[in-house]
Amino acid sequence: MGQANKQHSFLYRNGLGLLFVALFLITLGAQAVTGWHEHNSELEQEKAAAIGFPEYLQTGHFISSTFENFESEFLQMALYVLLTVGLRQKGSAESKSLDEQEDVDREPQPGPDAPWPVRKGGIILKLYENSLSLVFAILFFISWALHLYGSWVDHNEQQVLTGQATDTIGNYLTQANFWFETFQNWQSEFLSIASIVIFTIFLRQKGSPESKPVDAPHSETGK
Repeated sequence: MGQANKQHSFLYRNGLGLLFVALFLITLGAQAVTGWHEHNSELEQEKAAAIGFPEYLQTGHFISSTFENFESEFLQMALYVLLTVGLRQKGSAESKSLDEQEDVDREPQPGPDAPWPVRKGGIILKLYENSLSLVFAILFFISWALHLYGSWVDHNEQQVLTGQATDTIGNYLTQANFWFETFQNWQSEFLSIASIVIFTIFLRQKGSPESKPVDAPHSETGK
């Protein structure tokens, strides 16, 4: 393993992760800057003073718009990881085999190269066996709470600007706005999952681990 790593550069070994982290940071920065200008435009329309960029990053407008997207992504991944354990889709590259046992189903065996929770065993191993879905679920609930908080703060800021009474967070939860923001993001994530599950039955991408081999029959299930 060590010799294999020496044959490839750090960028080659980690290119996929590094690229997406870089794209995330670039687009998050672009969102923050454009959101700042948009928010100041809204303030100007209400005859209120513009705010600086650092102040904008603490507003409900930025917090809500950021975490409502995080929330839906983490929900998507948590459900996808969990549901693909037991559910199947004939012909999809994203499904486990309809009949055969797969490597991901085997019982973990302690060994010198196994992660330390496997060697430790007990409750540590049980948590590690489900750590991927647990972390995505925790990140989802944190993002959902921050989306709610940011959306509520932004709502009350708009109420103050227009001379209306503010709402408690409990009252805000009974209104349509927060749930509209929530469901418009959730439905897009469910659509994206359905798309890759179904499209990989019939379509191919040579060289991608998310596709079946180009010459694989449509009925072949799994990669």
